[in-house]
Amino acid sequence: MMDGKTGKKIGRKLGRKFGWKIGGRTENRKGNIIGLCMVGFLLVFVWMDKQPLAVQAWEEAVEAEAGKGVGEKDGTGKENGTNLQLYAHSAVLMDADSGRILYGKNETEKLPMASTTKIMTCILALENGNMDDTVTVSAYAAAQPKVHLGMYQGQEFRLGDLLYSLMLESHNDAAVAIAEHIGGSVEGFAAMMNQKAREIGCQDTFFITPNGLDASVNETGGGQKVHSTTAADLARIMKYCIGESEKSGEFLEVTRTQSHFFTDAEGKGSYSCNNHNAFLGMMDGALSGKTGFTNNAGYCYVGALKRDGKTFVVALLACGWPNHKSYKWSDTKQLMNYGLENYEYRNVYEETPLGPLLVEGGVPESGKPYDDAYLPVEVAETDGGELNVLLRDGENVERNVLLPEKLTAPVEAGTRVGAVNYYLDGELLREYPVRTAGGTEKLDFPWMVRYLWMQYSL
Repeated sequence: MMDGKTGKKIGRKLGRKFGWKIGGRTENRKGNIIGLCMVGFLLVFVWMDKQPLAVQAWEEAVEAEAGKGVGEKDGTGKENGTNLQLYAHSAVLMDADSGRILYGKNETEKLPMASTTKIMTCILALENGNMDDTVTVSAYAAAQPKVHLGMYQGQEFRLGDLLYSLMLESHNDAAVAIAEHIGGSVEGFAAMMNQKAREIGCQDTFFITPNGLDASVNETGGGQKVHSTTAADLARIMKYCIGESEKSGEFLEVTRTQSHFFTDAEGKGSYSCNNHNAFLGMMDGALSGKTGFTNNAGYCYVGALKRDGKTFVVALLACGWPNHKSYKWSDTKQLMNYGLENYEYRNVYEETPLGPLLVEGGVPESGKPYDDAYLPVEVAETDGGELNVLLRDGENVERNVLLPEKLTAPVEAGTRVGAVNYYLDGELLREYPVRTAGGTEKLDFPWMVRYLWMQYSL
């Protein structure tokens, strides 16, 4: 780093180059000023170089967007024409029923996610553990940094109680104790987390820890992977937790609880947990959520809301650093209100009349071999003729009918021969199969023999 003496030398040299004569001698004031400015710029550069990359990205984004409305991209990559001003570097508003991203900002950028990680830890514990299991605390779990419950090695707890410690107070030691109990080790549990992420469609998420503390691992071949996700993937995980998992009800029960009191297995230690998800009291219909913060990740949040028959998930990454703890609440409310005010369900299903299909080499309905054979087809599995899609003004769903020009005999009744597809901005919303309403034999030599025998035996 350049010190003051070096800066002064530079200033003198520049002064001799840019200086001027006053009273018969060269003054270096101008050069000194330039040198000091250079020192200042270098100091700022060194300071920025020491900041977490996510901090720099967030600060650059805030500076670029300050004082203006930004039309972000929605899930289709098209400008959605909104003027939301978000603090978060990465953000998503998702329709929790369909999984469609209604609004996205840098939604596929991989970033650390801090304690929002714990929603995956919680749902895996619910799905793979018994809430009355006894969890024994390891030395590693007891050594986890704050925020922690304060457990010690050898202490025992009921698994169900530790989930409240995990989700209400975000205790890091509780997360590790749960992970070791369910997965055998932190590494084993991380493998379960990553497998579940792949199963629910999260391709840009990699878990290393069950509590979300910043971490990285070296891959075979010299690469490195960090504990990270994207806003889109984080929203998908919450969507799974609140609606798709067989343990969704238990997940909501835990994360909506305002306070929980419990003791260890021996009854010697007493503990009280209070819910720090302030969003639960901010908007009608708030369902669930989880906060997170590390020095590298900044403030993060993932939350869900259900109102007027609509269910939304908001995911935020790199949403400010101290002292901007409230930014995540501002962004969450803004995105939720945008969804509530701009999206409504519309039934986009249309009756699709389909003519019969020619069956090449088939037996005609008339029973005469010189007639063409046709089979009626119909759209199947229509759910009563309803396809309700959450849409905003100006969005239209396209219908596409896929059918062959002809079929080849023999054809059994109920054979799938095509589909009626519904698309929104090029993405498939729903596919309805088209099936034959009847069947036909092949008009072959044995059939002709039987036909001729019937004709001439009469």
